[in-house]
Amino acid sequence: MIPLPDPQAFAHPHQFLSARHDESSRRTRLVVLLTAAMMVGEIAAGFYTGSMALLADGFHMATHAGALGIAALAYGYARRHAADARYSFGTGKVGDLAGFASAAILAIVAAAMAFESLLRLYQPVEVAFGEAAPVAVLGLIVNLVSAFLLGGGHAHTHDHSHGHAHDHDHGHDHPHHPAVGGGDNNLRGAYLHVLADALTSVLAIIALIAGGSLGWVWLDPAMGVVGGLVIARWAWSLMRDTAAVLLDTTDAEVAAEVTLAVEGPGDVRIADLHVWRIGPEAHAAIISVVAPLGVTCDAIRARLAPVHELKHITVECRHAA
Repeated sequence: MIPLPDPQAFAHPHQFLSARHDESSRRTRLVVLLTAAMMVGEIAAGFYTGSMALLADGFHMATHAGALGIAALAYGYARRHAADARYSFGTGKVGDLAGFASAAILAIVAAAMAFESLLRLYQPVEVAFGEAAPVAVLGLIVNLVSAFLLGGGHAHTHDHSHGHAHDHDHGHDHPHHPAVGGGDNNLRGAYLHVLADALTSVLAIIALIAGGSLGWVWLDPAMGVVGGLVIARWAWSLMRDTAAVLLDTTDAEVAAEVTLAVEGPGDVRIADLHVWRIGPEAHAAIISVVAPLGVTCDAIRARLAPVHELKHITVECRHAA
């Protein structure tokens, strides 16, 4: 019997976290502290002055602080369990799960904001313009600082690169799925919460200035409706993209690159192809090909080297008679 090589020589880690994972984690924790401090300040000021506007904005900010807290916890969980063998493809998608949760919270905030604003259009309430305006300005400053912190790490790349091939004697049929985009959806979710707060502050400042100087009391709830619709659009976009990643939808763009690389020479045909996201800027692929006897799985892997998005590759060769 021919001795086999040590299988450990072919083993590799399954850590597909963003190259800037730890930096994004630190930035997110700092933004959580800023948001929580602003939230506590507004609620305390609301109780002290008896202002319902301050209390409402403070509790509104509490929902964003909670969502940002989810993002921070997701970064920590993904790092702690990155080498856990229970996760077949690592913890690179924990951020997408947190992003989906953030999108759901954002959608609830948008709905509540629009509903309350519509009620105030039909049942106007007295607004303390002079008291509320400075708080809105302070909130905007905090949100701009938070956006700057998160925006510094908003674009991500992946710095792990490896693949492996497996030879099998038969193929498997699996359904294909629509394309999905890339990026760190956990950071994106945190970023959108900060932008939502900033948008709310800007609209509030406009409405308060117009209301105080021109008497346009209706503008305050009208801006609330506009803000709710914009935030809802952001929430839907994030929920759509994160759901696609969580459901392992096929990345059509990367799949097209794979098809061109494998079938380009004209001697091989792909019988079954699956390409999906396993982390920010990291994709996995399972490729079943029909090839002549002279073409090996290693040769197929070599053709895939230019497709830099692929970090985990499984190749199955079925040889023609």
